[in-house]
Amino acid sequence: MSRQGVADPVRALADYRRGDFLFATQRRTLFARGIEREVPCSGGLHVDLDEAATPLAVGVLPFDLDAGPAPRLVVPRELRVAGPAHEPVRALPTRDVGVPARLLAVPEQEKHVDAVTRALGPLRDGSLRKVVLARALDMEFAAEVDPATVLHNLIAGNPDGFTYAAALPGGRTLVGASPELLVQRYGTRVVAHPHAGTAPRSTDPDVDEANARGLLASAKDKTEHALVVEAVVEALRPFCRRLDVPSEPSLAPTSAVWHLGTQITGELADPGVSALRLAAALHPTPAVCGTPTRAARELVAELEPFDRDYYAGAVGWVDAAGDGEWAVAIRCAEIAGRSMRLYAGGGIVAASDPDAELAETSAKFATLLQAMGIDLEL
Repeated sequence: MSRQGVADPVRALADYRRGDFLFATQRRTLFARGIEREVPCSGGLHVDLDEAATPLAVGVLPFDLDAGPAPRLVVPRELRVAGPAHEPVRALPTRDVGVPARLLAVPEQEKHVDAVTRALGPLRDGSLRKVVLARALDMEFAAEVDPATVLHNLIAGNPDGFTYAAALPGGRTLVGASPELLVQRYGTRVVAHPHAGTAPRSTDPDVDEANARGLLASAKDKTEHALVVEAVVEALRPFCRRLDVPSEPSLAPTSAVWHLGTQITGELADPGVSALRLAAALHPTPAVCGTPTRAARELVAELEPFDRDYYAGAVGWVDAAGDGEWAVAIRCAEIAGRSMRLYAGGGIVAASDPDAELAETSAKFATLLQAMGIDLEL
């Protein structure tokens, strides 16, 4: 990664303003400001950074690379790289986001249960193996919502994974705390860490442990997870001379839920393949769309009453050497003025129970709601 200055992570977060880019991981905090130029993406999402003053591009990919909004990648005017932000930010007070004046679930609970029920038809007749259906929660506040406030609280409350804020077209901001690495590339080393299969966390240690054990033993969740791992391996295999894939998933905790995760590592056959090209080849995985991809995407468009836009896309960076890191854009909210839209989805397979799938999306909403100090039954 090219650096234009090493910063204090707390200072970088304090300096964040709407329109900036921030990407915080367990290894580092990347802060980018301004636009030297927007990066047009050619086929395969190749970007030319050789003549850029800051030879690095940051941004977001949409859920649908074919029919959705365009990827938004920019070369920033200013770049700061700092150490991990989570521990120092956790020592600071949380910030008040305010109480929403209006709430609207899209769709309502009963309609989401109905959508899952309808999805079970093609899943059980074998024409589809998995589909991911999401819900949205629209909030309206009395005053403008500062993305920096939500970002601060997410970093403090989610020490693992990838916490991010990225500018979107129209003055919007995508803010989230994703547990899932789509792909990371340093030199010829490639890492992907797909997640699928979910159980809620509990403040009761005994219940929490039971939920984790139940997830590891769940045939339904293991099936859902195996479909994602299979697709990621198939997408990476043409690029890699070697792939190491664990035989069983492991537990991957977040502040709100348990996941099943499998860390896949590989060695590139061609060192000229960039992290962005790998991200484009992998995205969307069955963790956010389903499989087969085309059929699942069509069913998502039919059953979800909103456009995903950049939700369930990818957020991250790539530099002139081809190194980079891309996280799946989930556990996120889109902020625009006084409005905020939260997203949460769940993977549906033939053995899914519609009421349990509703409960899973409710548990996933908790990542954002906890960051805002809001306790809701969804």
